[in-house]
Amino acid sequence: MSSAALPYTLLLVLIEFTVGSLWVMVAWDARGNAAASFVKFGAALTAAVAALAFWVAVQVDIGSDVDGYPLDGDWVREVRWALAVVFGLSVLYTVARIREQRPVALALGTCGSVAGLAALAFVGALIAIPTWGFALTFGSLVIGALAVGAVTMGMTLGHWYLVTPRLPEAPLREMTGFLLAVMVFQALLLAVSLALPRDAIQNSVDTPVLENPFLWMRFGFGLAFPGLLVWMAYDASGARAMQSATGLLYIAMALVICGEVVAKGLLLTTALPN
Repeated sequence: MSSAALPYTLLLVLIEFTVGSLWVMVAWDARGNAAASFVKFGAALTAAVAALAFWVAVQVDIGSDVDGYPLDGDWVREVRWALAVVFGLSVLYTVARIREQRPVALALGTCGSVAGLAALAFVGALIAIPTWGFALTFGSLVIGALAVGAVTMGMTLGHWYLVTPRLPEAPLREMTGFLLAVMVFQALLLAVSLALPRDAIQNSVDTPVLENPFLWMRFGFGLAFPGLLVWMAYDASGARAMQSATGLLYIAMALVICGEVVAKGLLLTTALPN
């Protein structure tokens, strides 16, 4: 991967983290079967990450290319404004949830989720020029956001069972099952991306993509192995082995986030959405 792409890689992963966490929190809040204290903590965590994502978006000088990877700079303003809206609404969602104003909180969270979807669409337009197309790039960002959000909030939710073991297992089991489905879809998306054409990038990385070790790191340690861990966590949560499920999700979270870092680095050096 290119060192010049590192700030952009960080920005992309932070945006996925923010939007995906907000989506997962609002969805599980709407279902109403997760502990209220978990929802409040998750909302506050999302707001903090949203602040960081917005700050990085403002600080990174987004030009016309990244080490030969062309960018559509016309979308920079839209990306920053969308992230500002996501940040503002996530803060309001957190405040309303802490004050037990659940209907207001859900309305704010839903609006923030829509703004997050718009932010991912603007980012997709920003980086889609050399890829097969906007749809595939946007899809990879959406599924990546869901993976990061679900694994982070799943690991966080596991801690509530360690403190209160009598909580119903349904919320954690549903979240791990959802995460497993997302990761399977990610693997299929990677296969589709490899099969579709894309522009050749003239940069400091000239290794063919199938010979690039980061591709196999992405698949093995960013998808396959954490997918196995998530399946084990899903099985453990069904048996109410919540301590085991939480420990497995700790490892899975680290691998999924690192996998997304590798995925975005690959994207910005090979034009391969993954």
